[in-house]
Amino acid sequence: MTEPVYSCVEDWVTERFILIYRRPLGGEFRWCAQWWKHAEAISRLTALWHSWEALRLEAGTGMGVWYRDHLDHQLPVLLGARGPFYQCTEEEHIESREVEVEPAPLEWWMTPADLHSADTHDDTLVRALPEEDQQ
Repeated sequence: MTEPVYSCVEDWVTERFILIYRRPLGGEFRWCAQWWKHAEAISRLTALWHSWEALRLEAGTGMGVWYRDHLDHQLPVLLGARGPFYQCTEEEHIESREVEVEPAPLEWWMTPADLHSADTHDDTLVRALPEEDQQ
């Protein structure tokens, strides 16, 4: 098995990603120097790194596939004006506000015994719909 070129996502980001995939920042594209404080960015960059490590080994079209299937999809989301860095500037990291989540009532979700009843399944779906759509 071939060893990875980079030992961690941080190495891949600092030694490859930011050196090669440059974009003019501001307006459409955003970046945060403290990218590692953004959970979504860590997840997306790690996925890009892992897929890059795998596809670089495929002769011929490996890197073309990586660009098409991975980078070309992730880059606009990652660097986009509504992506994980949307509040940050080149000079400042701004922490995103967490959204609130309310727990569903205990009886809301079906139990394993309820899975055998199509009526119960339909009732659960109907409860999730606004009243005007339940007709």
